[in-house]
Amino acid sequence: MNFFYVIRWKQIRNISIIILTSLAAAMFLYLNTGAMETFLTKDGPKAIYKGKRGVSLTFDILWGENQAVHILEQLKKEKVTSATFFLSGAWAEGHSHIVEKIAEAGYEIGLLGYEYKDYSEIDDAAIKKDILKGLEVFEKLDVPYKKYLRAPTGHFDKRLLTIANNLGFTVVHWSINTNDWKSPGTGPIINSVKDAENGDIILLHASDSAKQTANALPGILKELQKKNLKLTTVSENLVEGKWDTREIH
Repeated sequence: MNFFYVIRWKQIRNISIIILTSLAAAMFLYLNTGAMETFLTKDGPKAIYKGKRGVSLTFDILWGENQAVHILEQLKKEKVTSATFFLSGAWAEGHSHIVEKIAEAGYEIGLLGYEYKDYSEIDDAAIKKDILKGLEVFEKLDVPYKKYLRAPTGHFDKRLLTIANNLGFTVVHWSINTNDWKSPGTGPIINSVKDAENGDIILLHASDSAKQTANALPGILKELQKKNLKLTTVSENLVEGKWDTREIH
């Protein structure tokens, strides 16, 4: 009888080790392949505009290269290691050397479609075509991207959520808009983050229209540091599996 219990215990222990090992491997793959990227609710896919962990600096790039390089230099100078860049496929296609710099710096990359198109004003087929064309560029350039999608103009409706979800993408919006592309001055850009809180996703630009963004970055970082807010990528911000979503009409 004692021998029977010893055998049973060994079997249970071995099975437990196998289960724990499998769970650890699954968790590793989950966190490293973006398995959590499609966000569904009982009412269908939703756009993410806020997370639960830290604050995410996100930079949209559609055209130009001067400001992108300047911003990367400023981020390096300020020792910022966590940021997310949303790149248009057309821009990435013509600026692969800068895409490489973004990836080499360890920054996260998401898709900003291919061209500057208002997804709320074109039909479903055109939306899908634009996304897939941008994705084709990423694949061709071997860009290490996350399956996060941001509408090129920021305008979208429920159709995009469904299309993106069917393609395995999650639409990521923002909770703080700095309006830096309007060049309002570094002061207003910095002031836009004064009310930042845990989970916020901050919209910035690294296109050449955003001429004051790089110079505003030190001030933005100081404001966030005052609040003891940690900088995170979008993935890190969402890693707890909790998101705030916004109803799109």
